[in-house]
Amino acid sequence: MSRDPQFSVKAVGVFPVGGLPEIVRGTDLGRLIAEQCAVNGTPIAGGDLVVVAQKVVSKAEGAVQRISAQVPTEEALELAERVGKDPRLVQIVLDHSSRVVRAVPGVLIVETRHGFICANAGIDQSNVEGDDLVTTLPDDPDLSARTIRDAIVKSGIGPDWPGLLEGSGPSDRPGRPGLTIGVLVSDTFNRPWREGSINVAIGTAGFDPLRDLRGSADDFDREMTTSMVSLADEVASTAQLVMGESGRVPVAIVRGVDWEPGDYPISRLLRPPGKDLFR
Repeated sequence: MSRDPQFSVKAVGVFPVGGLPEIVRGTDLGRLIAEQCAVNGTPIAGGDLVVVAQKVVSKAEGAVQRISAQVPTEEALELAERVGKDPRLVQIVLDHSSRVVRAVPGVLIVETRHGFICANAGIDQSNVEGDDLVTTLPDDPDLSARTIRDAIVKSGIGPDWPGLLEGSGPSDRPGRPGLTIGVLVSDTFNRPWREGSINVAIGTAGFDPLRDLRGSADDFDREMTTSMVSLADEVASTAQLVMGESGRVPVAIVRGVDWEPGDYPISRLLRPPGKDLFR
């Protein structure tokens, strides 16, 4: 039995990606992120983990709904009265949920169609212009992450990109097919038993979001039998330190983390109902 040699303790860097414009439907997020990182002097490098806030992903994918366009069902009307929320907003929540977990005055906890347990199915009005629009979670956050990753690689934008500004257009760049990066889509969730929200991963691409330490040795050569680390959530929370909830920094680069390449679904982090003691 030995310690896992793949992962070692070292410094980790976190770089905010500021300067991005307002994101609209159809925005090529991956390319835009790659460009802005280069402009900011922190071009994306191999081994980087790119953390992208759900809000801008939803905007780019058109996952935006108008509250005034909703016609509440009887279920939505009854639930809205119980929790004290706008019935039209409750209807949107129900449309994106598989079940209601808890409904008390001021709080509506549901399980989303993705399997996430969260308030209001991840639907909110923050950082959305006007009072009539809300964003919903992406239909397939893993696909969203893969699309962003592929666009970053295809863009060909790297450390030498500023020198290509003169005499080389976007179509002239050959891409960076050997670039190994991970991308995760994140959102802020509240937690049971603790105050305050934290940033967690809701979609991943290019890396294993779960670090399984079972079978390896601790510092006293005892075998670890249950230790599994949610690497993606740790990275998302780290990125949130520079992203914040406002300030137009919806993307961050986390550099220096050891991770295992591969394509794994975010469902790898979701505990099966049979193992969940609180369902």
